[in-house]
Amino acid sequence: MIEKRPFGRTGHMSTVTLFGAAALGRRSQADADRTLDLLLEHGVNHIDTAARYGDSELRIGAWMPRHRKDFFLATKTGERTGKAAREGLERSLERLRTDHVDLIQLHALGHPDEWEVAMGPGGALEALIAARDEGLARFIGVTGHGWTIPAMHKRSLERFDFDSVLMPYNFFMHANERYRGDFDAVVATCEARNVAVQTIKSIARGPWATTEQSRNTWYQPLEEQADIDLAVHWVLGRPGIFLNTVGDIDILPRVLDAAGRFERRPDDAAMQAMLDARRVTSLFGIGT
Repeated sequence: MIEKRPFGRTGHMSTVTLFGAAALGRRSQADADRTLDLLLEHGVNHIDTAARYGDSELRIGAWMPRHRKDFFLATKTGERTGKAAREGLERSLERLRTDHVDLIQLHALGHPDEWEVAMGPGGALEALIAARDEGLARFIGVTGHGWTIPAMHKRSLERFDFDSVLMPYNFFMHANERYRGDFDAVVATCEARNVAVQTIKSIARGPWATTEQSRNTWYQPLEEQADIDLAVHWVLGRPGIFLNTVGDIDILPRVLDAAGRFERRPDDAAMQAMLDARRVTSLFGIGT
């Protein structure tokens, strides 16, 4: 079974691998139900979805009448104004077939202009705080992508005491000195405040080289089990953080299998050898 860790200050012991439910966005209910069986088999007890993930909330909603108690349930809103964020959350609750989510997150909050709207008067954050106070959500988080998002999360945490953050983390990105410094600084703040740290893109190999994508991921993922083992074990080797699983349900079993066998973090030489062999490159342009 997969290890569990305290999910920040929430009181929930979440599996170190959280199910990244973007994988269900374009899949049938039958596919989703087979994925549920896999999650239960591995003991995964935390689902992370978003309003933007196609039909993902609808697929998960079909599980909730029987399995709501089995999962810490998180979703996201990409809206920036308070009115739209409130309406979006209510729609998500309807689609998820639940009266509350455990975590509602400001989705992809990386652009400074959008940040000012969402975090300002009448913005999405105000609406999510009100929703939390009304019991529609228990906790509030913030997410983002790209090289600059740790620095933006630092700014967000200075403005509001979020319960969780989400950002990219893999050996390739952490080798970038600036990214590593910003990432480590945010993690230190989160550790001091007992804020949960979620990570994404653990098995990212790089952008698709052609227009024909063979996987349900916007990036090309690592696919060999040995490579996935190294990537997953490297992330899980950092105490206290969580890994959101891949956005492809056919690769998902390999990620869960790797997580279930985690014992120790691979050394840097093994990681670099894998990156060189697979020609791993940046998803987000050139890191600065």
